[in-house]
Amino acid sequence: MIAPIILQSLPGQLAQAVKPVENNPVLNISIFLAFVAVTLIVVIRAGRNNKTAADYYTGGRSFTGPQNGFAIAGDYLSAASFLGIVGAIAVSGYDGFLYSIGFLVAWLVALLLVAELMRNTGKYTMADVLSFRLRQGPVRVAAATTTLAVCFFYLLAQMAGAGGLVSLLLGINDKVGQSIVVTVVGGLMIMYVLIGGMKGTTWVQIIKAFLLIIGAFAMTVWVLAINGFNFSALLDTAVAASGSAGEAILVPGLKYGTNPLDFISLAVALVLGTAGLPHVLMRFYTVPSAKEARRSVVWAIWLIGAFYLFTLVLGFGAVALVGADTILAAPGGVNSAAPLLSLALGGPLLLGFISAIAFATILAVVAGITITAATSFAHDIYMSVIKKGKGDPDSEVKVARRTVVVIGILAIAGGIGVQGQNIAFLVALAFAVAASANLPTILYSLFWRGFTTRGAVWSMYGGLTATIVLIVFSPVFSGTETSMFGAGVNFAWFPLSNPGIVSIPLGFFLGWLGSVTSTRKEDPLLAAEMSVRSLTGFGAEEAVEH
Repeated sequence: MIAPIILQSLPGQLAQAVKPVENNPVLNISIFLAFVAVTLIVVIRAGRNNKTAADYYTGGRSFTGPQNGFAIAGDYLSAASFLGIVGAIAVSGYDGFLYSIGFLVAWLVALLLVAELMRNTGKYTMADVLSFRLRQGPVRVAAATTTLAVCFFYLLAQMAGAGGLVSLLLGINDKVGQSIVVTVVGGLMIMYVLIGGMKGTTWVQIIKAFLLIIGAFAMTVWVLAINGFNFSALLDTAVAASGSAGEAILVPGLKYGTNPLDFISLAVALVLGTAGLPHVLMRFYTVPSAKEARRSVVWAIWLIGAFYLFTLVLGFGAVALVGADTILAAPGGVNSAAPLLSLALGGPLLLGFISAIAFATILAVVAGITITAATSFAHDIYMSVIKKGKGDPDSEVKVARRTVVVIGILAIAGGIGVQGQNIAFLVALAFAVAASANLPTILYSLFWRGFTTRGAVWSMYGGLTATIVLIVFSPVFSGTETSMFGAGVNFAWFPLSNPGIVSIPLGFFLGWLGSVTSTRKEDPLLAAEMSVRSLTGFGAEEAVEH
C-alpha cells in the first residue's frame, strides 16, 4: 500500500507527526459521487432557464463580477494548476514554481490588454472580435480552428489528470482501468454541458473554485504547522527528503539549467498565452457590463494569486512529507504529489476530500473548455459561415449540443492516449498555441487599424502550424526517456520542449506581413466603430453582424 512507503520516506521527526494511514477507495469515490450528485442538481436547476442562444452560451449575462471572478478562477485553476504544479515543485523545486509565476503574471496581460476590450466588442466568441471589421468567412473559420486546437490540448491535459488521479485512488495501474476512468469523466462532462449550458457550467466552476482554494489553504496551514510555521524549516526538510537533488531544488537550474532557452520559451508562452485562451476569454461575456468584466478579473487575480502561493508550500511539503522518489514511483507519477500529501497529512478522509476537489476541478474545466469549443463551431462556422448568418438560434444551439458529444468523444480518445504525461506541461503547450495563433490577431485587431483579413488568416494559421510542427519535432515526442515515443525513436530536430520563443514572434510577424502585402484594405468606418465600441462599450449588446 501507499502509506508504508510514505512513512519510510519521512525524516525521523516528521514521521512521528504523521500517523500510519491506508488509502480507502470506497471513501474516496463516495465523496466524489456526493459532489457529482450536488453539482448535477445545480446544473439541472440552472439548465431549466436555457431558452435562447445567449442563455446557453453566456448564461444570459447574469453573473456579477465577484461570481464571474470565482468562475474564472474555477476555469483557470485546472488539474495542471493543482496536480501538475504541486508535482512539478515537488520534483523540480524552484524550476517547478516557475509555472505558478508564469500563470499568475499572465493575468496582468489579460487584465491590461484584452479583458474589457473583448467584452465590449464581442458577443459570444473570440471570433466575434477578430472578424468585426474583417471578412467574416475566412477569419471565423481560422479563429474556430485555433480555438478547437487550444481546447483540444487543454482537454488532453485534464483527461490525463483524471486518469492519473483515479489510478492513485483506486490502485489502478493498468491502461485498461485508467481508460475506463477517462471514459467516465468524459461522459460526466458531456452530461454537464448538455444539461446546464454556460449557466450550469459556471455554477459548477464557482463551487469548485471555492472548495479548491479552501482545501489548498487548509493543507498549506497544516504543512506549515507541522514545521512550526517556519518556512525555512520546511525547505530544510524538503532538501533532506529530495534524494539526489539535494539543495538543487532551492535554486534555478534543476530542470532548465542545461537549456535556459527552454525556460525562456516556456515563460513567454505562459505569460502571453492566457490572453489568448478562448475558454477564459469567453468568461468575459457572461457579465452584464464592462465594469463587471473588470471586477471579475480583479477578483480572479486575487483568488488565483493566493492559490499559487499555496502551491509553493504544498510542493515543498509534498517532497518533505512524501519524498520525491515515492511521488515518481506512485500511480500517476508526478501528478500524484498533492493526493499523496493529503494522505500523509489527514489520512483517507482528507485524501478523499482533496481527490474529490481534484475530480471537480477536472470536470469543471473540461466542461468550460467543451462549451467554448462547441460554441465556436456552432456560432462561428455553422451559423456565420455555413448559414451566412441566416440560421435560426434554435438550430444553432442544437448544433452546439451535438458538437459537445463529438468533442467529448475525441477528448476521451485523446486522454487515453496521453496517460502518464505531466499535465502542467500539456497545458503549457496549449498556452503556446494560444499565444502564437490567437494573441497576435487579437492585439492587432484591437489596436492596429491597418490590420487586414490576410494578416489575420496568416497569423492564426501560421502560428498554429508552427507551434504544432515544432512540438512534433521536439524532445516532447521523441529522443529522450520522457518523450511520448521514448528514447528508442528519435526524429527530433527542434531542441526546445516549448516552441513559444519561435512560434509567438512568427505569429506576430505573419500578421504584420500579411497586412502590409494585402491589396485589399479593410473598411475604415468599421475600424473606427470597433475602436469606439471597444473603448466605450457602446453597442456591446447588439449582434455583431455586417
